[in-house]
Amino acid sequence: MARDFDIIVYGATGFTGRLAAEYLTQIGAQRWAMAGRSLSKLQEVRDLIGAPADTPLVTANSDDAASLRSLCERTKVVLTTVGPYQLYGNDLVAACAETGTAYVDLCGEPAWMRHMIDAHHETAKRTGARIVFSCGFDSIPFDLGVLALQDAAKAKFGHPMPRVKGRVRKMQGGASGGTVASLKATLAAAAKHPSILGLLINPFALTPGFEGPAQPKGLLPEYDRAIEAWVAPFIMAPINTKNVHRTNFLLGEAYGADFVYDEMMVAPGIGEMGKAAAEAIARMNPLSSDKGPKPGEGPSPEERDAGFYDLLFIGEGANGERIDCVVTGDKDPGYGSTSKMIAETALCLVEDVAGEGGIWTPGALMGKVLADRLQAKAGLTFQAG
Repeated sequence: MARDFDIIVYGATGFTGRLAAEYLTQIGAQRWAMAGRSLSKLQEVRDLIGAPADTPLVTANSDDAASLRSLCERTKVVLTTVGPYQLYGNDLVAACAETGTAYVDLCGEPAWMRHMIDAHHETAKRTGARIVFSCGFDSIPFDLGVLALQDAAKAKFGHPMPRVKGRVRKMQGGASGGTVASLKATLAAAAKHPSILGLLINPFALTPGFEGPAQPKGLLPEYDRAIEAWVAPFIMAPINTKNVHRTNFLLGEAYGADFVYDEMMVAPGIGEMGKAAAEAIARMNPLSSDKGPKPGEGPSPEERDAGFYDLLFIGEGANGERIDCVVTGDKDPGYGSTSKMIAETALCLVEDVAGEGGIWTPGALMGKVLADRLQAKAGLTFQAG
């Protein structure tokens, strides 16, 4: 079926959606449109970001299933930043699955993702819809970082590493307002439905039918001898680790059925200073304060440009083998880098990768092709060996 557009950015009037639309404008993307609830706001944002005056505008609303289906029928890929997805995403995923439309989002809501897998994976397989969650800082750098490490391990040692540690060495710029709103919505949902809590604490919540070995919980500071530093809990580990395990699952346990993975933040300082810093990080609760950006708000261009991240992945073999992978990004993780990543992921689905329908991870569906694209175009680096 012919489609009017390659990509529709749904949520283009929101902060991160606007950044994704601005990025597509800057790189001269063709056959794309902006979508949202308000035509006047879409026109305003189109002018604000310098998009061509003839950039198509599409109105759609998350509580109007017919408008969402119409949107899906007009495009090859829906890029959506309208979250929290558990509040506003159900009908859009259903419409994409039913119409065979590819889908990318910024979701960090594992319980909702599992519900979508259960409800729509088989439909998407039948229609050819390639639905890909978590196409921003959660969880692309981590998902593709582990994949790059394992590919290097197979090339060097002939087998994957059964144990991988993800370590956030440096990061400037925090989680987005949308991410914090999603965390709050998830906790509120868990309070009402205790079954959701079970999904949140299960590392294999996104691998229906597969349970691997016990995983590190990562809830307390500890001294990591692999890097000779103190490490502390990382707020995004609960979603990233589940996506990494889903990639392994979708690739037929390519990392091994015994694969163990965790993520933590490296605390600054050495010795007792490092321990104190790790304990302070562990006590921080990003949900306890109203400071920071609200959904629809975000840092200035200067702040985004000053941001960066540096991630280290350590692969450990049963016989003492070790292999590392370093992943870096050149903008703040929550906005600048994320907006480039989701836009390039959508373009990857249009231009580079076919693949079967279903609910995927970036690593399982696009893998090295996406990593190479992000390295060439979106300011990321992947160095394994």
